[in-house]
Amino acid sequence: MTGYEIRQCTESECGFRFPASQGQAPLDRCPWCGGVTTVVHRLSSASERTAPPLNGGVLPFAALLDNVRSVFNVGSIFRSADGAGLHHLYLCGVTPTPAHPKLVKTALGAECFVSHSHHKNAIELGQKLCNQGHTLWALETIASAQSIFDVEAPPLPFVLVVGNEVVGVDPDLLKLCQRCISIPMTGRKQSLNVATAFGIAAVLLRRRIEAG
Repeated sequence: MTGYEIRQCTESECGFRFPASQGQAPLDRCPWCGGVTTVVHRLSSASERTAPPLNGGVLPFAALLDNVRSVFNVGSIFRSADGAGLHHLYLCGVTPTPAHPKLVKTALGAECFVSHSHHKNAIELGQKLCNQGHTLWALETIASAQSIFDVEAPPLPFVLVVGNEVVGVDPDLLKLCQRCISIPMTGRKQSLNVATAFGIAAVLLRRRIEAG
């Protein structure tokens, strides 16, 4: 496994500090001023570090990504899904899969632990999941959405639906969702990046499920 170093520039007027992979060249020169750097720490890779086991393990909690176009957003969602103990990601429409090399760079190995499947049509999949008894909730910023801080634990098996970065969740997919939830905003933009919003929602809903 590749290890990492924390290096710092020895020039008193600079002091730039940065991480780098061991063996990455050049490491001995500061990328900011060109001065000599020294190793402050040597670290193992993230995959080698010991993490506590997930409380409660994996639950029948999945997510449906409806045409989430950014490979970096999807990679980040894989990491959040793994952290929150989701058992599956349904990747729909133009949503990239782990076959894309840039997704793997962002997911940092989480794609190996979260099962996933690709589906051409999110509406057809959503209907199939409803017929199988899944509860679908959409994470969407619409007027009728309930605050995620005010909702109870969703019934299991549960699927959290998130939509395209620009147009949101497909209206016909929204019709299949039993509830629409949102994260209250106080800023001018009134929305979060889809990957950030997903991470918040996944962890909070996981807590609701555990408590319920």
